[in-house]
Amino acid sequence: MPPPKARGARGAGRRGHAEEHEEGGAERWLVTYADMLTLLLVLFIVLFSISVVNTSKFISLKTSLAAVFGDGTKGMLSGGAGLLDKGEDNSTKAMSTSLTGNPMVPSNNMNKAVTNSSAVLPGGYTKQDVSKEVANFKAIEKAIAKSLAAHGLRNSVRFAITNRGLVITVVTNSLIFPGNSARLLAQGQRILASVTPPLVPQKRSIEVDGYTNQERASTYPYPSGWELSSARASAVVRYLTAHRLPEQRLSAVGLNDLNPLYPRSDPRAATLNRRVEIVVRSDLPSTAAADLQAAGSP
Repeated sequence: MPPPKARGARGAGRRGHAEEHEEGGAERWLVTYADMLTLLLVLFIVLFSISVVNTSKFISLKTSLAAVFGDGTKGMLSGGAGLLDKGEDNSTKAMSTSLTGNPMVPSNNMNKAVTNSSAVLPGGYTKQDVSKEVANFKAIEKAIAKSLAAHGLRNSVRFAITNRGLVITVVTNSLIFPGNSARLLAQGQRILASVTPPLVPQKRSIEVDGYTNQERASTYPYPSGWELSSARASAVVRYLTAHRLPEQRLSAVGLNDLNPLYPRSDPRAATLNRRVEIVVRSDLPSTAAADLQAAGSP
């Protein structure tokens, strides 16, 4: 009788080991399933990341690569022929001929000019943006000059496109402001009446800068040229706000005798350095200042 009992014990032990083995095997699929889910998650993240393209950065990369590796031939990035293309068809050759006037001369130069004008520069602007800005300033200048000429005041104002924007300079002689005074005379109001209307539809900020000349004369009743130049700039701002220009777009700055147009030794200094400048500020980023001034120079 003891031997059968021993066999029963061994059989029970084998069954116990088998059950433990089956339970461990049943849990292994969870590891494989978790690995698969992780790989799928990574795959979708990669697909999402490569599907989002930053257009401005892509254009900058395209322009940089074309400048470094360009050899006058069309590239894949600039819309050139693919690897499997055997050549241009007749319609493409005809277009190239009509644009260049010579069937033997490719239109690469024209393509490069378009690319350079539309390339995004540091600060997020293009050469086309600068050209549009200058054209807008020229339109404002033309409208003001036309109005001034109609009232016989064309030589009362000077225009310049600088790195700040369109600068409208009004020489503040005795017909604009009395000596040591910020009271705007009738002649000054006539000039501003021609300057103001073209500025009303604009959405740009406008800064009015007041200047005195470099003469060491008394500014009484003002303590110094700082107060006098500030008061004159403020007088112009008050006129502009009274004629439909929103206050939130305007600012007044007094600069005393800083930034003279002419040195003190110049005979014109006493008259022309004493002025008010109405600056129509540019909407371009500050990084475009040099390009704007270069494009606006005569």
